[in-house]
Amino acid sequence: MNRVLPLIIVALAILAFATLFLVAGPAMQIRSIDAPDGLAPYTQAQLNGRAEYISQGCVYCHSQQPRSPEQAPDVLRGWGRPSTPADYVYDEPHLLGTMRTGPDLLNVGARLPSQGWQLTHLYQPRAIVPQSIMPAFPYLFEAKDQAEDDDVVVPVPARYRPEGKIIVAKQQALDLVDYLLSLDRTYPAERVDLRDNGFVAKEDS
Repeated sequence: MNRVLPLIIVALAILAFATLFLVAGPAMQIRSIDAPDGLAPYTQAQLNGRAEYISQGCVYCHSQQPRSPEQAPDVLRGWGRPSTPADYVYDEPHLLGTMRTGPDLLNVGARLPSQGWQLTHLYQPRAIVPQSIMPAFPYLFEAKDQAEDDDVVVPVPARYRPEGKIIVAKQQALDLVDYLLSLDRTYPAERVDLRDNGFVAKEDS
């Protein structure tokens, strides 16, 4: 019994130490980073789409953190330059992700900037990539006999939509695509070295 209290104290001390150096310290270091010139705040539609991205669980299969060539061939895959802390200034919460069942999406707006492509891919991924294992999201769309004035018709091939129908994007799908198209971190950026509790900016093209 006499050993319990010291064990508890040691455990709490280790937890506090880890929290300080792994959470509080890095947060204090990066909170003063300014937004890069090429990065704009999200619009309301993009924020709505970001919330949809979270609610649909996209973060479970897609990362948003291209890594350096020393860690992975992400640059060779066409996913863009390695990400930097400044790339996430407007992200709250961040959506770095931990798995890559699908490709990294931090620069998908630069790689695939077509709204029609993105909408078709959301409605039925295999209409574009036959071997895709991504789930379809048909409930973000509506099948109609004909389009109305404000409808955004999705160019879904006939074999993937109900016979005689057209596919129209709901607002959730439009907002989600707005968010995806905003993911473009291809501007030149400074790489930040956070060692020694300071900043060492390095130009990165």
